[in-house]
Amino acid sequence: MIRSLRGRLFAGLTAIILLTGIAGGLFAHHWAFNEAIEMQDSVLIQIAGLVQTGSLTGGRELHGVDEDAEVWLIDQAATPQASGDELKLWSLEDGLALATRGGQSIRVLLRTRSDGTRFAVAQRTSVRDEIASDMAFRTVLPIAALIPCLLLVTAIVIARSLRPMVRLADDLDGRRADDMTALPAAQMPSELHPFIASINGLLQRVCLLMDQQRRFVADAAHELRTPITALSLQAENLDPIDLPADARDRLAALRQGIRRTRHLVEQLLALARQDAGPSDGATMPIVALDGVAKEVVADVLPEAASRGVDLGFARVEPASICGEAVMLVAVVRKLLDNALRFTQHGGRIDACVYRDGDSAILQIEDTGPGVSPDEIDRIFEPFFRGQRPEGDGVGLGLSIVKRIVDRLGGSIEAVNIVASGRAGFRVLVKLPLATDRA
Repeated sequence: MIRSLRGRLFAGLTAIILLTGIAGGLFAHHWAFNEAIEMQDSVLIQIAGLVQTGSLTGGRELHGVDEDAEVWLIDQAATPQASGDELKLWSLEDGLALATRGGQSIRVLLRTRSDGTRFAVAQRTSVRDEIASDMAFRTVLPIAALIPCLLLVTAIVIARSLRPMVRLADDLDGRRADDMTALPAAQMPSELHPFIASINGLLQRVCLLMDQQRRFVADAAHELRTPITALSLQAENLDPIDLPADARDRLAALRQGIRRTRHLVEQLLALARQDAGPSDGATMPIVALDGVAKEVVADVLPEAASRGVDLGFARVEPASICGEAVMLVAVVRKLLDNALRFTQHGGRIDACVYRDGDSAILQIEDTGPGVSPDEIDRIFEPFFRGQRPEGDGVGLGLSIVKRIVDRLGGSIEAVNIVASGRAGFRVLVKLPLATDRA
């Protein structure tokens, strides 16, 4: 069964065109064949009229009447000793009839002159059928040539008719995941209006659910900040108290859990801010990406030195983009934090900022263990930490980075570095360069 709507339409219309063409061709062939036979009978009648007026004499083959007609004029007076076929021929009544002469079937027209003598105008039926078949074939030939043209026109019409659906699909495929703008119904065929209205209704419901989810996450994170801060203070107040070793271990575990919870709340708040913020990059200020990267690297440098990690720039070029400075700081900081978390003592982290055509490139490369090939496509999902979680992370850092990059109209890619004598992990962020504003 054909699942494609275009295929169904083309197959159905092709079947209709072929059946109609075959039926029309058979009818046209039959009609043209009979017309050709009648026309040849008319030629015989015209020749007989000329003979009766004395313009032609019988007993010979007539040339010049029709090059391929092979018409004979037979005079009874010229054949006094008639054979069996001749006797049967002259025994027929005046008019058109079928007879046999010399072992061949003929179409014959017999007439009687005023003096009582008879003559016949004859033509072989095989010649008549050949001429009629040739004329009928020439009549059907244009119909046969028209069918492929109709099929081509049908394919073009179907493709142009379904083009609005293709444009609609391309519009949906090219949207960001958070773009819930209603689909335009203008300039669309009326048959698509119910479908577009249903899709727009679905988009509105999804947008409402997403807004509710964002508000819930933001409200929950705000509500959790106060009790978490109170717990943190209470835990710190226990430091001066002389506690048994077992209690000290439990207190350390409690403080670590509080730190992780506070970090989770901060990440959730950051995620909520990115989801709630405007996504129109044209209205954002122009920010120097290289300057932001230098400031963040300078802030992270002491922590990298304490971990024994060599952090620095491998390449820095001026590059400006449209965006908020806090957004770019969050991107660079979270990428560096992620690299520091997985880079071992004595490792290296290289940052790069440069221009590539119409894009600004931010690249963070480390000498860590990398990510499993089975997990590398999921590292930008919220709360995904993989098989080798490190530190107090909750799996939201790279997800927040991707949200920010998407809002800025860019793209992000993560790959494992596999080279001779070298291994690591590379994250490459591509953002559109800022254009001069009038």
